Amino acid sequence: MLSYTGGIVLFAALLHASWNAMLHGNRDRFLSMTWMSIAIAAISTLVILFSPLPASASWPYIVASGLVHFFYNVSLVRSYRRNDLALAYPIARGSSPLLVALGAALFAREAIGPLHALGIVMISGGIIAIALWGQHVSRAGVLAALTTGATIALYTVIDGIGVRVSAGQSLAYTAWMFMSYWLMPLLFVAMRGLTPLRTSILGEPMSVGSSVVGGVVSIAAYGIVIWALQSGAMGAVSALRETSVVFAVLIGRVFLRESVSATRWLGCMVVAAGAMCLGL
Repeated sequence: MLSYTGGIVLFAALLHASWNAMLHGNRDRFLSMTWMSIAIAAISTLVILFSPLPASASWPYIVASGLVHFFYNVSLVRSYRRNDLALAYPIARGSSPLLVALGAALFAREAIGPLHALGIVMISGGIIAIALWGQHVSRAGVLAALTTGATIALYTVIDGIGVRVSAGQSLAYTAWMFMSYWLMPLLFVAMRGLTPLRTSILGEPMSVGSSVVGGVVSIAAYGIVIWALQSGAMGAVSALRETSVVFAVLIGRVFLRESVSATRWLGCMVVAAGAMCLGL
């Protein structure tokens, strides 16, 4: 698990932290998420034109995961409005391996061994450190980040089961699931109209461009995870992906110039170490 597949999942973790930084770095995160969603949905539309259909048994999971991803996107935007990337990202991503491991044990009968239990304790301790002793932390902000983490865990478990009954069609499964991202621009137009989308192309081309690139990076990052979920334990794959919390804090500090306290650094490192224990 930690050789070839594990290395690829760790690369997906870096990609995932990168697109979250792109989203957080844009001033209008709802608009940015909408452009990201348009890019993801457009790529998915092209892929399904040239891919076989996933097995019929996987379709309920595709639909369910797509809907959960929609709520995840809304929750993510809300979380980033309330928190720095170095705070929101570790809480959201750090809480999900614990929930994924529990969900996998309940619904896919994946056992939780002593090392996995240690990883869960370390992740929980790291999250508590970040949440309680981070700078400028509000209860509402922590709750928003934890809600995002719950949606991450939910769609990960759904996709872990769904891709295993897709007859090996992980690419098609991923593309059809990401078709749900067409809902985000529909929501944006319903709330703000078409004008902000049109004017942003000429008025903020760099922001639109970074959002589109973020969408491409996002679909690659999670596509890798879905591929890995075909054969890897859900808790382990999720945990390896969540080592991205370290990448996110580094990106937040270096590129977004966010302040990172010593306690937050320590908490993120404990979360990452616990995630690695879950991946062993």
